[in-house]
Amino acid sequence: MKLIFAQGNPEPQYSGIRHNVGFIVLNSIADEHDVKWSEKLKFHAIITELNIDSEKVLLVKPTTFYNETGPALRKIVDFYKIDVENDLLVIHDDLALPFGTIRIRKQGSDAGNNGIKSINAHIDQNYTRIKIGIYNELRERMDDADFVLAKFNIDESQQLEKTIIPHAVKLIIQFCNNSLEHTSYKNLE
Repeated sequence: MKLIFAQGNPEPQYSGIRHNVGFIVLNSIADEHDVKWSEKLKFHAIITELNIDSEKVLLVKPTTFYNETGPALRKIVDFYKIDVENDLLVIHDDLALPFGTIRIRKQGSDAGNNGIKSINAHIDQNYTRIKIGIYNELRERMDDADFVLAKFNIDESQQLEKTIIPHAVKLIIQFCNNSLEHTSYKNLE
């Protein structure tokens, strides 16, 4: 079983914000496979299940806030007995990467991302990540919290839909069939 865990904030007012790009990607996969989300209170998450290339896959959106996702992930990993090093993929935004860039990492530090810091504190650093760049010139004029909680602009939203989300979905499929290259760095602009 593969576990695809997206970082984001759960409440409706956070829909479409930069910090929720992981949720946006998982919603796209769920829509494409016509599966429904189900809230699992004991996991503090919304979960759906599907098959990708004959691999059972759990898509998970935590219902905790972004910076507090580690405990929810720990519960899910323990319950489903997930091999974190081989079967966990975390998708999150990256403030340091330019918009339109996707980077894949097999392990590593939190690099200042508080959500990843929470995960690392609860399950260690040895899991695969897809980091989606959200940086743009507006970032220089805003505080970090305001920037990550802001919605994507119209051009960014169009690029997300046209290139970034489809590419992220391809990477998730590669992860599910064990063919994902862990050093990929791609600028999709």
